[in-house]
Amino acid sequence: MLALFYIFIFVAVGVSIWQITRILNFRGSIANDKDNAAQAKNALYFMVFLYAIMIYSLLALNVIMLPEAASMEGEHDDNLFNITFWVIGIVQFIMQFLIFWFTYKYKGEKGKKAKFYADSHKLELIWTVTPALVLVVLIGYGLWQWNNVMDISSEEDPLVIEVYSQQFRWDARYAGKDNTLGLGNVNFIKGINTMGVDMSDKNAQDDIQVTELYLPKGRKVHFKFRSQDVLHSAYMPHFRAQMNCVPGMVTEFGFTPKYTTEEMRQNPEVIAKTRGINKIRKEKGEDPYEFDYLLLCNKICGASHYNMQMKIVVVEEDEFNEWIGKQPTLAEVIK
Repeated sequence: MLALFYIFIFVAVGVSIWQITRILNFRGSIANDKDNAAQAKNALYFMVFLYAIMIYSLLALNVIMLPEAASMEGEHDDNLFNITFWVIGIVQFIMQFLIFWFTYKYKGEKGKKAKFYADSHKLELIWTVTPALVLVVLIGYGLWQWNNVMDISSEEDPLVIEVYSQQFRWDARYAGKDNTLGLGNVNFIKGINTMGVDMSDKNAQDDIQVTELYLPKGRKVHFKFRSQDVLHSAYMPHFRAQMNCVPGMVTEFGFTPKYTTEEMRQNPEVIAKTRGINKIRKEKGEDPYEFDYLLLCNKICGASHYNMQMKIVVVEEDEFNEWIGKQPTLAEVIK
């Protein structure tokens, strides 16, 4: 990494010297009408190229975008993204056109004199008030959505799950029949007690430790996160959820799964994207991809960060109850 940094500095210095040399060589030269006309046409050509790249990215690369949100709270994240994308996109398309068109229209010509235009209070009011109003709406919507995700105490009966991170794996612990997690601390890590659960706490006796998450459709899930070693980030992209896992503290959020894994696999949008992804994987000689929900680490936490993931299966509540009923409790495992 240090070698790459030195290479970057060397290249940057070299490019800077080269640019300074070019500037000194052109000192005293004056662009004529022919030069200005050529550069103005080049600006239009570049504008066409830029628009082509933007349109290609929007259409052809859409296959790598996430499908529809799989949580009820994630719908609002998508709304925020779409509103922001369209606002910025429309402004981008208009402003890029104006920049390059004005470069062409008002190119330097002999005898043409620029008009001096001091200011316009009306224009300044428009371009100050308009962005301010847009930001108020977006930030207000964002704060409401943040509270929607973080205000878990208002739910009557959320499913409580602790997600525990360590280099380079995830473990999860369900709160059991009492829906209350037992205390946990790294000081209690010993043998098969890999999550550091305090087994003297009565609330820990019915807790259930797993390496694969099962979630019930339509029920709010209250996630609590801990880290054993370094900073990790629990990222569940299809549910539009992410939270840092910080050593020495508990972080949390909640969401409500909207589609089971099987329903998501039958979603036309997911089917189309899966075909597109498999086309790319086939060209690379990789195995076919089958859709699954995943919990990923979104912080570079070490050498095997890329492989730190856990499978998430969303099922109907009856199937979830049947599955959870078959899992051994910590009291049965840790004796």
